[in-house]
Amino acid sequence: MELARETYLVAWAAAGFAGSLADRDVLLEICRAVQALPPPPGASSPLDLLLDGQALLITDGHAAAAPTLQQAANALTSIPIEDVLRWGWLAYSASAAAWDVEGMHAIATRQAQLARAAGALAELPLFLNGLCLTTTWMGDFAGAASLIAEAESVAAATGSHFDPSAALKLAALRGREAEASAAIEQAAAGGHGLAASYAHWAAAVLCNGLARYEEAASAARHATADTVFPWPSMWALPELVEAAARAGDAELARAALERLTKTTQPFDTDVALGLEARCRALLSDDGAADDLYREAIDRLSRTRVRPDLARAHLLYGEWLRRERRRRDARKQLRTAYDLLEAIGMEAFAERARRELLATGEKVRKRNVETREHLTPQEEQIARLARDGLSNPEIGARLFLSPRTVEWHLRKVFAKLGITSRIGLHTSLPTREREATSA
Repeated sequence: MELARETYLVAWAAAGFAGSLADRDVLLEICRAVQALPPPPGASSPLDLLLDGQALLITDGHAAAAPTLQQAANALTSIPIEDVLRWGWLAYSASAAAWDVEGMHAIATRQAQLARAAGALAELPLFLNGLCLTTTWMGDFAGAASLIAEAESVAAATGSHFDPSAALKLAALRGREAEASAAIEQAAAGGHGLAASYAHWAAAVLCNGLARYEEAASAARHATADTVFPWPSMWALPELVEAAARAGDAELARAALERLTKTTQPFDTDVALGLEARCRALLSDDGAADDLYREAIDRLSRTRVRPDLARAHLLYGEWLRRERRRRDARKQLRTAYDLLEAIGMEAFAERARRELLATGEKVRKRNVETREHLTPQEEQIARLARDGLSNPEIGARLFLSPRTVEWHLRKVFAKLGITSRIGLHTSLPTREREATSA
């Protein structure tokens, strides 16, 4: 019975990942077959909870699936390595459906560590991609880039598949238009199903940052059109609300908000309710909007999703300026600009800078840190060296010779203006310090 349930879980994922290329009836048929299985003897295992929760999500929606998915999310934090390697790449999907970024991150971190320790190199890029997605969501762009570099190195050495979805989100949030657009266009042209949806989601993020709202709305509509599988259509809905509201299409924005609330209301997480409040504020007036923006900032400030917190400050500041509350607007826009600049969200930071200028405030130019010039591979090697790995250990992880690692470290030292590994501790703060310093 356990093997049958594991098979159904993989089939569920395969049908969902095919996205619009798969008939929704196929996914429904799989989910109904799951629900027709006899109940497992004894207490439900993490696999049982995950499969039952995801089947309910497809057949009955988020509200019906919420209790089971939340149980699954808690149970999936400690599955054994054998399960991690067989079906663990789906383990954080329960947390994803619940807008539980912290849960996703905890599961993805543990899985990547277990896969490394087990030497499961063929599967490692898949686990690293999940970890990169949550790391990006939390605003640690340098950490995400180093994970991408590691995944690319391992995938190239083993001939395994490298999933570009997290890299697309990172490029879009960074807002470097030429670099991000090329990656998104390549993914959209070569991808299908879920892969194409990820590309459209990234395009919506990029265009919202660039204040090209009609383009953002078009991309977000594509990303949210495929309702066969919950991701990334669910995550792209806030982009559609913002883009449609800013483009003056209130009807489209309200329809997107209604869809969003069906995914957020069943889950009592600050990420879910913070994003919902931010989107509701965009479609509200006067006092209601003010209260909703404050609620969004309050909720998101309790989480580690710094990019979304920064965007809440930005939207609030933009609204305040249009309400002619220039002093209040400056405060919110300054907070947004400083956060966006510190995270590295260049397009959104420029949007905040323009708004600040419109309030009459002078804005200093962005001071790019030296470590921004490190390549992703140099960043990865520097972090591993900072964390105490020797050159041979770094080389074994990244499939490089110790001499090549040494050569890269010399370049890193020169760029950072340091002379030894000791300097890496101050030049490259730990991710925990980075997450709380901005």
